[in-house]
Amino acid sequence: MPSDQTRASILDAAERLYAERGFGEVTLRDIVAAAGVNLAAVNYHFGSKDALIAELFVTRGVATNRARLTELKEAETAGNGRADVKAILRALVGPTLRGCLGPDNQQSTAAHFMIRASIESVPPIRRIKNREIDHLRKFAAAIRRALPDCDDADLYWGLHFALAMAHQTIRDTERLTKLSEGKCDLDNVEALIERIVDACAMMLTAANRTPARTETASSTIRRAEKLKN
Repeated sequence: MPSDQTRASILDAAERLYAERGFGEVTLRDIVAAAGVNLAAVNYHFGSKDALIAELFVTRGVATNRARLTELKEAETAGNGRADVKAILRALVGPTLRGCLGPDNQQSTAAHFMIRASIESVPPIRRIKNREIDHLRKFAAAIRRALPDCDDADLYWGLHFALAMAHQTIRDTERLTKLSEGKCDLDNVEALIERIVDACAMMLTAANRTPARTETASSTIRRAEKLKN
């Protein structure tokens, strides 16, 4: 088998097995048997099981982040360099949710692999998530442009909560369906995205209107009366 084909076969087999059974239940021997190669081929192309998992996650993650940044750029272009905060949040969580949920992804190996990556905390994926944050800084900068008076801590909490809501929804779809007795429609991904966007936008804009940064109508009147006196 040519080298490139061997590498592709290993990646395809590994992604399929991890998606079906999880990271802890799949051995390298399982992967080489499914790929029709020998163990030496895995060691030659990847070096270790962790490196193989990392490459699969990075490959899928790059596609998601590219979609995020494309949507962010479109939103900022539409806003002449200053996108609406909801458009920014939609660009942040939309590609992740569309890539994992909905009827079109029920049989998708790639979707199930990324769901496993959200559910199971494995060291190679955790290291990548903690290291690769440059694209998130671009979203933070966009929110800062959209809400220039927003406190930095509030901004990062808003960004964090948006990501957390998206990933928690991906992880716990079955529990939410049982809890809501089917009332929460997880197949309507666009409506789900809007729920998360609305909640996080409300939090960010509320933080932007704290008493320390704004005046109430009564305080404005009192200040005006003092100036007249």
